[in-house]
Amino acid sequence: MTLALDRRSLLRVSAYAGGMMLTVGGAAARAAQGDAAAAAQDLGLYVQIRPDNTILIRTATTEIGQGTLTSVPMLIAEELDADWSRVETEMMTPQLKSTDTGGMPEGVFAQGAGGSRAIMTSWTPARKVGAIARAMLVAEAAARWKVKPDTLETESGWVVDAARDRRIAYGELAAGAAVRALPDGEIALKDPADFRIVGQPQKQKNTLAIVTGKPMFGIDHKMEGMLHAVVLRPPQVGAQVASVDDSAAKAMKGVHSVVRLPDQTPGQVWGYDPIGAGVAVVATSHWAALKARDALAVEWTDPPTAENSADMVAEAEAKLAGGEGLKVQEVGDVDAAFANAAKVVKARYQAPLVAHATLEPQNTIAHVTAEKATIITPSQQPGSCARTVAAITGLPLEKIDVTMTRSGGGFGRRLATDQVAEAVYIAKAVDRPVKLLWTRECDMRTDFYRNGGVHLMEAALDADNRVIGWKHGVASHSINYRRSEDQSIEALSSREVPTEDAPGVLVPNRRYDFMPIYSAVARGWWRAPRANIFGWAEQAFVDELAEAAGEDPLAFRLKLLEGEGSYGDGRDQYTLARLSGVLRHVGEKAAWKGPEAGGGKARGIAGHFSFGSYVAHVVDVTVTEGGAFSVDRVVSAIDCGVAVNPNGIAMQNEGSINDALSTARELEITLTNGAVDQTNFDSYQVMRMIGAATRIETHIVPSTEAPSGMGEPALPPFAPALTNALYAATGKRIRQLPIGTQLA
Repeated sequence: MTLALDRRSLLRVSAYAGGMMLTVGGAAARAAQGDAAAAAQDLGLYVQIRPDNTILIRTATTEIGQGTLTSVPMLIAEELDADWSRVETEMMTPQLKSTDTGGMPEGVFAQGAGGSRAIMTSWTPARKVGAIARAMLVAEAAARWKVKPDTLETESGWVVDAARDRRIAYGELAAGAAVRALPDGEIALKDPADFRIVGQPQKQKNTLAIVTGKPMFGIDHKMEGMLHAVVLRPPQVGAQVASVDDSAAKAMKGVHSVVRLPDQTPGQVWGYDPIGAGVAVVATSHWAALKARDALAVEWTDPPTAENSADMVAEAEAKLAGGEGLKVQEVGDVDAAFANAAKVVKARYQAPLVAHATLEPQNTIAHVTAEKATIITPSQQPGSCARTVAAITGLPLEKIDVTMTRSGGGFGRRLATDQVAEAVYIAKAVDRPVKLLWTRECDMRTDFYRNGGVHLMEAALDADNRVIGWKHGVASHSINYRRSEDQSIEALSSREVPTEDAPGVLVPNRRYDFMPIYSAVARGWWRAPRANIFGWAEQAFVDELAEAAGEDPLAFRLKLLEGEGSYGDGRDQYTLARLSGVLRHVGEKAAWKGPEAGGGKARGIAGHFSFGSYVAHVVDVTVTEGGAFSVDRVVSAIDCGVAVNPNGIAMQNEGSINDALSTARELEITLTNGAVDQTNFDSYQVMRMIGAATRIETHIVPSTEAPSGMGEPALPPFAPALTNALYAATGKRIRQLPIGTQLA
């Protein structure tokens, strides 16, 4: 495979993507001054080659447990032809300029983590970095040996000549290579058939540091002279501070100050959609701040509405069912299809709000002066953190340093920068470095929750059990709430309705309607946004259609997906062949012969496309007397294009399955009179280890397609496969999550 780069493009890559090419990062200047050792230690943003032939590869992607601190450097190391055993990895700092208009500088790729994009967006750029760096090393060796570069090869950190009678280590070449001219013409990338790092199962680079408790997470970090802050928040969503009596708090030992956080409005700060007001206590220790927070006497205003979850959902659903919703799409003659149907199947599915509940609560260290801001925080989007700081302080981006730490969980929560904004406001007020650490209660009740909702499904079948009509009505807490000034029903409906999902998009007569659930509670991205509910409602409903048709659930799905073609757009474009392919593959690997119900045991199947990838699961369950159940075995088939790190794919699959199982089994956020009911892990019971799936088998479908997402796509099809299995075992349809005691 070759990649043609014109000179301008090549210079852009070199200027920001670093490697050894070069004339940025100070390497050329130091080499010109005779400091070759220093040049070899600073070869650009991405690659640093040391004299002992160890290589440090930096990645712009944020590590939140998804493994990109291993998999993205694998792409660079592959084209660099590095010795993977001698590669170390770390996250780079944000590369931002005040002239940026919102994206990363040219040549810096995938700086952050979200939407399962890390491998997708790094696939070609990261390989370019490695390929260009390798070319520079070869050029340096050729000059030393006075031979043509095309007579030389590389292998595991060495340049060798064709006769294999001499070789030279990368570490010896780095300083000279760093100041060589850029290569002209095409930059050749490896044929995937020649990969020796990519495609091989690789251990995560930082596993030892994690399990031995080294300070890698935001919560571990310190700054000299820092104070500690905690925040008191209103008991009800949307309430504001009416008055504060902080005299008792200020009199307590160790208390430095009390800071009232300013009320914010949507869009006021870059990337920051605040939830509500708060009063911060700043002290010499976290404990002192906590005790003083409890001594505050704060009067709160009444909330905009004293919301009750069930009432809000019921009101929106009644309007949707009554035809008051927005008609998002109508294709064909839907009324005629249902009027002429041999069978009509209807079902209602409901999913709740859920919290992210990251193991590491939100935290940020901030130090702000008139000249500079320093931020240390676990974030999925460090660029948004910097822009948030710039919006509050007025500092140019070049004067804002953001240190990216490993995150103790993300799942979309750390795409928001609310904790950064709060830390900056507090640090500005006290003129000292401040470490803001949320309590678990604060984290649970001050979240950007996954939007819940109701899905009203109807399908018309003809005499041959073909689906000829499809209706899908959605009432949801729109994720677009408060994210722009336009809060019309049209704006709130954007991407809230799965008009491109199969099988609905394949039905000739179809209609989709939408009604927002109006609520003050904040919503945000939660692992596999939208697809986590769409996949469940659609794939559970397909099982109901298969039962109505008297057909096997797998065979019925494959019949629905017959034909050729692609649907969706952009990175969300999928093909029927690959979607049906994972269903066939999982059927083969699981030896599918139907639900096989008996003795409290049964199986369920489901498949879904999201974030560029195709995943299907077969779930085996056992249900005991009283409705308790266990997941005995999950067989998964995954088509995510080229498998960069099969170990990483398996880990992501296993994590997604247990995350989905935990959420489906027990988790929900509810509101009573405007207050979130769940406050900690006693009332929001994340699954214990004993409840995890006993056995998970991950089968990767071989592919030559470019790699796609894996952090999220395995989650949406699990819940329907599970509830389909539970129905086969008990005869009870689970149409409302969480499952809770519905099987009792």
